[in-house]
Amino acid sequence: MAEFTLDLNDDQKQVRDWLNGFARDVMRPAAAEWDEREETPWPVIQEAAKIGIYSLDFYAQQFFDPTGLGIPMTMEELFWGDAGIALSIVGTGLAAVGVIANGTEEQIGTWIPQMYGDANDVKVAAFCSSEPDAGSDVASMRTRAVYDEAKDEWVLNGTKTWATNGGIANVHVVVALVDPELGSKGHASFIVPPNTPGLSQGQKFKKHGIRASHTAEVVLEDLRIPGSCLLGGKDKLDERLARARERAKAGAGERVKNAAMATFEASRPAVGAMAVGTARAAYEVALDYAKTREQFGRPIIDNQGIAFQLADMRTQIDAARLLVWRASWMATAGKPFTSAEGSMSKLFASETAKKVTAQAIQILGGNGFTREYPVERMHRDAAIYTIFEGTSEIQRLVIARTLSGMPIR
Repeated sequence: MAEFTLDLNDDQKQVRDWLNGFARDVMRPAAAEWDEREETPWPVIQEAAKIGIYSLDFYAQQFFDPTGLGIPMTMEELFWGDAGIALSIVGTGLAAVGVIANGTEEQIGTWIPQMYGDANDVKVAAFCSSEPDAGSDVASMRTRAVYDEAKDEWVLNGTKTWATNGGIANVHVVVALVDPELGSKGHASFIVPPNTPGLSQGQKFKKHGIRASHTAEVVLEDLRIPGSCLLGGKDKLDERLARARERAKAGAGERVKNAAMATFEASRPAVGAMAVGTARAAYEVALDYAKTREQFGRPIIDNQGIAFQLADMRTQIDAARLLVWRASWMATAGKPFTSAEGSMSKLFASETAKKVTAQAIQILGGNGFTREYPVERMHRDAAIYTIFEGTSEIQRLVIARTLSGMPIR
């Protein structure tokens, strides 16, 4: 177990600088175009694949960094480049985390490579959990998976929404209800292999921000997949469901692993790092502008009203990064989130991104409100961080329940 440190080692600094160069030289020049087009930036993803940024090996190296800082460092630099393009590059990672969190070693080795493809034929993957009537309320999920024992197949029916890469993915990871009586404890995750009949793309959403990232509904109609596509295997699922039923009969509470929640718990600090990257980008634009923009014969940063805003922005960004790094280190070190540190990091960083990007627009004034400057796009992009993978309200609920031990509603 690595000791917690705020100093990146030489290898980490080299990776950070490499990512920063790609973000600066490839992502930023393309950001406005793909935001306007509202399409997946396949050429940029392919460039990332060619140099090894979009690859299983790279993310595995960062994921297994013993300090825990590899993933948050990667996310911050890419989202500093552009949030929409970055989400297209890293969106596959959420599906990969879903497999790692719930799958067997064989399933991990089989499916994760197919999520990425290779530099000559890039692929993406999608994690499908939210539903039209069940976003943060996972217990209200309706997508059903029924086991056909005679054929050793699972039959899935339902509609998923807000799925990054939904419908265009090579591999979909779908969370479905297998035992309705158990509510949120009766879910499981499934792999839907490429070109499986019964899966189709529903509505593609036109979004306020992160518009270079594809977001759509995924419709499942009598979709049949082999029994081997149940993540973790049926024996493990049956054991978990049996424990949950016994607890329910006894009227006792138990923290039973939930397929969707296991994925979100693992990814929340990473989302916080994304928010830090966007906030940092907006802050840097505002700082440079304030130092060069003159009003009444002097740079506007000479005014305390502007300078103090920038001081607060930088302080909040650094505080957010510290929370993200702490949670990431704790997860890697196997330390439990006894105070919901993962949710804390995502909550504070996402709220910081919204606030800092809004302040950046204010500092740029009328220019900040136009698309000639990137801060308006950054502000639109930042809005998603307080919504996806658990809203800020859900994060506060998780934190409050963890701290109090009470079933706060």
